[in-house]
Amino acid sequence: MTRVLPTIPPELVVVDEDEPCPYLEGHTARRPLRVPIRPLSPEELDARLEAGDRRSGPFLYNQRCPSCSACEPLRIDVRSFEPSSSQRRAGRKGDRELIVEIGEPLVDEERVALFGKHEELRGLRQRERALDTQEYARFLVESSAPAFEIRYRLASTKQLVGIAITDRGARSLSAVYTYYDPDFARLSPGVYSILTQLRLCQQMSLRWLYLGLAIEQSAHMRYKLAWYPHERRIGGVWTRFEEGAALDGTPALR
Repeated sequence: MTRVLPTIPPELVVVDEDEPCPYLEGHTARRPLRVPIRPLSPEELDARLEAGDRRSGPFLYNQRCPSCSACEPLRIDVRSFEPSSSQRRAGRKGDRELIVEIGEPLVDEERVALFGKHEELRGLRQRERALDTQEYARFLVESSAPAFEIRYRLASTKQLVGIAITDRGARSLSAVYTYYDPDFARLSPGVYSILTQLRLCQQMSLRWLYLGLAIEQSAHMRYKLAWYPHERRIGGVWTRFEEGAALDGTPALR
């Protein structure tokens, strides 16, 4: 049954039930889906991100799993971030070979095909078929928060090779979903996209870049742990991790 949460703005809880975990095989997940009754302001989005929320299309959700706490929301402190040597190399390569464009989220056959290729070749598809244009729009264009699209094109041919859907808060950006053409993995487009979002945060004088859920046990979600310093929300508390933190979650204090 739909229920209303007394948040600002109020939210409708439209789904709240156990489901197979999309990240860890054999685990049970519970991610109540909520819909704000109106679009969130940048300040309201910040409050949701601070509380550990993520967005998917018009829905907000967080983890309420009955017997697992592997998913940890992660954010990068833009003011103190220092790229690693490999991240610097990826940044230089991307600057040479890619063009960055920013605009409103769009849906067309080119984007849908690129998204499908990304899912298929990287082993990420959990459905029987690829998304169609309407499903893509519901997932990546519809939004309950201020959002924009970062486009990555080859400088040589202008071919679209990556998209990063990004939310804009008053003090933060949130990386909602990034996909790219696996044929151009040599350009490290995922790394370059995070570097681009960090640069945008710096240009906009924003404190945080939220990367979503980090899961050390998941090959597809572990990469976020390589960005330092970062904070992870563990037991409802944002905990800072410096480079050299142990994989068991023990912060390396400095």
